[in-house]
Amino acid sequence: MPKTKNSLDLADVLLARKLVTSDQLKSASRAAQVDNTSVEEVLLKRGLVKSEDLLAAKGQLFNMPYVDLTDRTIPLDVIRLIPQEIAENYQIVLFEHKGAAVSVAMVNPANYKAMEAVEFIAREHNWKVNYFITTAEAFAGTLKQYGSLKSEVKEALVLAEDKFQDEGELKRTDLAEGGEGKLEEVVKAAPVAKMLTVILRHAVEGGASDIHIEPMEGETRVRFRIDGELHTSIVLPRYIHSAILTRIKVLANLRIDETRTPQDGRIRVIVSGRPIDLRVSTMPLLNNEKVVMRILDTSTGVKTLEELGFWGNTLKLLQDSLHKAQGMFLVTGPTGSGKSTTLYAALNILNEEGVNIITLEDPIEYYLLGVNQSQINSDAGFTFASGLRSILRQDPDIILVGEIRDTETAELAIHASLTGHVMLSTLHTSDAFGAIPRLIDMHVEPFLIASTLNLVVAQRLVRKVCRFCAQEVKVPDNLLEQMKTELNQLPGDIKDSAYKEKWVFKRGAGCNRCDFSGYHGRTIIAEALANTKELQAIITSGADLAAVREEAKRQNMMTMKQDGLLKVLQGVTTLEEVLTVTND
Repeated sequence: MPKTKNSLDLADVLLARKLVTSDQLKSASRAAQVDNTSVEEVLLKRGLVKSEDLLAAKGQLFNMPYVDLTDRTIPLDVIRLIPQEIAENYQIVLFEHKGAAVSVAMVNPANYKAMEAVEFIAREHNWKVNYFITTAEAFAGTLKQYGSLKSEVKEALVLAEDKFQDEGELKRTDLAEGGEGKLEEVVKAAPVAKMLTVILRHAVEGGASDIHIEPMEGETRVRFRIDGELHTSIVLPRYIHSAILTRIKVLANLRIDETRTPQDGRIRVIVSGRPIDLRVSTMPLLNNEKVVMRILDTSTGVKTLEELGFWGNTLKLLQDSLHKAQGMFLVTGPTGSGKSTTLYAALNILNEEGVNIITLEDPIEYYLLGVNQSQINSDAGFTFASGLRSILRQDPDIILVGEIRDTETAELAIHASLTGHVMLSTLHTSDAFGAIPRLIDMHVEPFLIASTLNLVVAQRLVRKVCRFCAQEVKVPDNLLEQMKTELNQLPGDIKDSAYKEKWVFKRGAGCNRCDFSGYHGRTIIAEALANTKELQAIITSGADLAAVREEAKRQNMMTMKQDGLLKVLQGVTTLEEVLTVTND
């Protein structure tokens, strides 16, 4: 992406303020061209510049003052002077109204169309506009003040009550038995459409990974999974459940008259200007259905291994393994531990013009440009095993198999690794040591495992301390002793860096940014076991678990728990989080 005059000017300001180096700017510019994004986004994503510092530089460039809208409450009658749709589209917010003067904050001061929209509204009311610049994060938080999920849904419910309430609930038989007029009414009904749109927007803006819409006794519960935890977001009257479920089914191209078997589908929507993919799954319950929607935010792109939380020797082992000419790269962990995300980050490193990458996934979560991605369809007989046979006839260099589930898939994956291919896949084991006996349980010969395995990575996800409300806390003495015992087993150089004069522990006090949970976002804690010559000999002779663990010590392997504890000392997460996810 070529630089504009403004981005060149901004680069000069950043250099003059010594916020970045010339090499960092060049590297960010190259990455921006590859990812088709802006240099600013790359700098922020890599953590090279703080959003506040970037904003100050922009303010200097455009001669516009900065306003911090974080945790600032704006009266509803003030913020709504600019309609929400316009505010979202142009990333502007009106935060102050005094007499004939109004104050408007902008995320992008170079967006002259946004200024034109504000000036058009200002002329109608004879306002004088004062412009300010603010961060995208602060803007997103302020946008929520247009209305809470409950208040917005309540408005839609008032319109829906008379339309859909029929003896307590819209009858599903009306929809299934040829009631085309009724179906048309449900699908196009403004109250239901608005309600679903509001639920999706609040879920995306709140950072939810899943939306659960569940029929309960006399009501419908909507829950969001945020940072791995389910929270009830709103409770709706039961009569609206069928209408919402039907609309979701229609959007996902599912059969609305099929209520006895599970169905899966996909929806693509635009939420707050961002393309969002929804993976839809329905499940029949007693006299009703539940729906779960997995939110896949394709606008964020694929994160790097460093952004996911890999660091130090573990990161180096991953990078070295990925650049080997052939062999197997395995990621292990329970469901929901971020294995697929790690594989996507790995593929992003390997994705080059001169290689043929083919994947088998169930489901495809993110689409990668330049990668041939296939969706498993068990009903049609297209399984991991049958797909892998076909892939081997497609002249692949790199193969990704979403999961090794059975003996046939394991044997084919091993065969592919032996014949000069790089194989990436996942297993369900609790730690890195468990991958080898798991493959042996699948009747893979130990000498084949020893010949093909390059690296096993095991990982978990822990919640990160909210940086906006983080504060120092005291940890009980018994937990401190556990921590010291574990960290004493670290390799010397890492242990020396961990043992400072004073250990500082942080925890979030709770604020608007983290919904008063004290946590915001998640990071990986991981361990990596490399297949050295010594480990190959151990595997070939029977893969004794004690011997494997001794080899890991010889490699100076940092365990998941140790990785987590070091991140506790870095203020990234809390001791309780690490102990919870690592004490299986």
